[in-house]
Amino acid sequence: MNLNRKVALGTVFLVVLVDLIGFGIVLPLLPFYASKFNASPVTIGLLYSIFSFAQLVFSPIWGALSDRIGRRPIMLLSTFGALVAYILFALSQSLTMLFVSRLVAGIMGGNVSTAQAYVADVTSPEDRAKGMGLIGAAFGIGFVIGPALSALLLMVHDHYALPGFFAAFLSAMSFLLVLFKLPETVDLSRGPDPTRIEKISIFTKRFWTSLFGRGNGILPLLLFSIFLFSLGQSSLYSGFPLFCKSELGLTAKEVGMQFVAMGLVTVLVQGGLIRLLVHRFREERLFLVGSILMVAGLGLIPFATSAPILTVYLSIMAIGASLNGPTLTSLISKKADPRRIGATLGGSQGLAALGRVIGPAWGGFLYAFSFRMPFLVTALILSTSIIIGLSLKES
Repeated sequence: MNLNRKVALGTVFLVVLVDLIGFGIVLPLLPFYASKFNASPVTIGLLYSIFSFAQLVFSPIWGALSDRIGRRPIMLLSTFGALVAYILFALSQSLTMLFVSRLVAGIMGGNVSTAQAYVADVTSPEDRAKGMGLIGAAFGIGFVIGPALSALLLMVHDHYALPGFFAAFLSAMSFLLVLFKLPETVDLSRGPDPTRIEKISIFTKRFWTSLFGRGNGILPLLLFSIFLFSLGQSSLYSGFPLFCKSELGLTAKEVGMQFVAMGLVTVLVQGGLIRLLVHRFREERLFLVGSILMVAGLGLIPFATSAPILTVYLSIMAIGASLNGPTLTSLISKKADPRRIGATLGGSQGLAALGRVIGPAWGGFLYAFSFRMPFLVTALILSTSIIIGLSLKES
């Protein structure tokens, strides 16, 4: 295949980055937008969860289809779907319409898993973690620039339509990048494998068997870790803002800046530091260290007594997550059947979405008992990843 790998990686990075900036613009606005329609905290949690539930169902489908028909068509469809979802967000005049916009966004959210499969296509096993780090860096930059742009756009015009339309514009740019700049990496001349399409529904036993029942003891542990990390991070969506407001007296903008700080850490680690670390240490060791840091940071959060201390604890968690993200995805892609990388990474994104379905409701439920419980109980559950990391290190 005549393909300039550096150009291809740079292009897919830009596609995901532009898409995630739009996502970062909208995400922090959801609780405030929903409050306009008198949504309860539980309803706000469901607003996050419906997006993730749709991703849980559809990410494996898009991943498997990208193995079958190519990466470009799925990324084109996904970016166009995001454009439609953001327009619906901007035009929402009721809570129902807001839910529909998030549902459409979740259904069409196949960009990340397909981009990960694309990176796996164009990188060698030795460079896989560095390539996946680009996707992680796009996440970090998106969560730095997105919320900042959101605040700036609200200063220009105090209405949620403007950020929504701007996010739609970014999705249109992402669509054009894929259309004109992203070459296909799947060899479609070999013909489709009719067995692949049978395994993409999460509601079938065959799908779960394809992920967890292939006799590879390491791959199921890695996939379970994806779920754990997603659960841990998404539990912050509901409990964390409530903790910041009630215990530290932070405003919505100040809470947004905490997310910006986490994004900056992610950019520094996944955008540069990970390249040095994977040369010196095995991915399994980085995964273990990341797990320890993530559990420690999450457990320390409810003991923060000021915004600067909170930033330190969040940064510890963000460093751990930044080490885990690319190394975990790289390990999964290496352990997966080479013919089913897209399907396996799509399945992993589906499991991540399952964590994001449960996480916000989980965090809100535990917060009702004690402001410390969402963080401590989730950290305890997430500590399972340390045990997994030790088993990987020994394997």
